[in-house]
Amino acid sequence: MQPRPQDGRYQGRRRVPTPPRSRYAAVVTTAIVGAGVVALGASVMIPEPKAAGASYDGDSASLSALGIEDRQAAQDRAARSEDRPGPATTVEQAAPDVWLLPLHVQYQITTLYEMRWGEMHYGVDLAVPYGTPYYAIHSGTVILSRYYGGCGMAIQIQHEDGTVSQYCHASKLLVQEGQKVKAGDNIGLVGNTGQSYGDHLHIEIHVNDAPTDPIAFLLARGVDIPKRLEAANGGVVIS
Repeated sequence: MQPRPQDGRYQGRRRVPTPPRSRYAAVVTTAIVGAGVVALGASVMIPEPKAAGASYDGDSASLSALGIEDRQAAQDRAARSEDRPGPATTVEQAAPDVWLLPLHVQYQITTLYEMRWGEMHYGVDLAVPYGTPYYAIHSGTVILSRYYGGCGMAIQIQHEDGTVSQYCHASKLLVQEGQKVKAGDNIGLVGNTGQSYGDHLHIEIHVNDAPTDPIAFLLARGVDIPKRLEAANGGVVIS
């Protein structure tokens, strides 16, 4: 069925005259040469497969040439990567402000900040085996490191805000008076010296020269003595 004519023109088939043989050959040759040029140009633009294990060196122009994504997208991704926060702050980086537990092993609280035997017990007793290392709970300056009456072998550290932490009954002291320490520094070994009944660490906190409950004081600074938690290590239980 022939298509309907429009504006009076004939829409049927017309036979295209065959060009002379010499002209036909020229047309075919031109077509072949043109196809070759196009293929050659395309081969320049097509990226070679990346070698196994090859890595991108960060050049956005190289990335664009690979055809993986456009240059602007690569630059945007790189900018986002640079803005991404790094690893969480470590204890060492936060040393001036961080507060830590004094022991890195399981312990048993044997006595709280309370009245005991008719007298006030001004610290917290943490029972652990003899010779267990104990650590500075905060950075500061050692103002006492010697035998100290009923405290036995004791250490006192004065912190920047004037607060003093005291560690008693050691078997060995590892710091000297006047020495600067950071939170987490090993300062002594647990013992049973002075007025002590069994191996343990007795720790006190003095604010404005007056003793205060170490549990409440440290809890306000991210350290939970009963649960053996410290904010500085992400709330992981010390075990």
